Amino acid sequence: MTHALRKEPAEVAAEAGEPPAYELIELFFFAYRDFVGDPDRILDDFGFGRAHHRVLHFVDRRPGLTIAALLDILKITKQSLNRVLKELIDKGFIEQRTGTADRRQRLLFTTEQGHHLARRLAQLQTRRIERALGGASSEAKAAISRFLFAMIDPSEHSRVEELLEGARIRR
Repeated sequence: MTHALRKEPAEVAAEAGEPPAYELIELFFFAYRDFVGDPDRILDDFGFGRAHHRVLHFVDRRPGLTIAALLDILKITKQSLNRVLKELIDKGFIEQRTGTADRRQRLLFTTEQGHHLARRLAQLQTRRIERALGGASSEAKAAISRFLFAMIDPSEHSRVEELLEGARIRR
């Protein structure tokens, strides 16, 4: 059965008469639009887009990331990644090194310029998050984190936990 014909649990619930959560859906759209809009304006100055931002972000957070691991994180085609990666490498934001244990591996690192841009974008987004959280209690912040994590496909939970933990260790 193709994906288009397979029904997800949410689709089954919707068919059972549960009305769509239009307000939350639209709040997500608007929040995402503005969350990525701040970096979009800066990225545009470099001729970059959102795909460049995602690559730069994850490579900066996980120095030495392999291309295979990056493909797994982003869930994009190798062809799409290669185009974006080539531009970031050619413009001096990312460098590619040969693996020490396996010479076939290509390990990715941000350059100093790439690190500064990734930090600048993350700081913009952090300010937006902090403004939205305002004076929220630590319990409220934990609830928001749990909610966002619950939005991730359950089959990805362990992978995302590993990625987050790995990034915490490298701080």
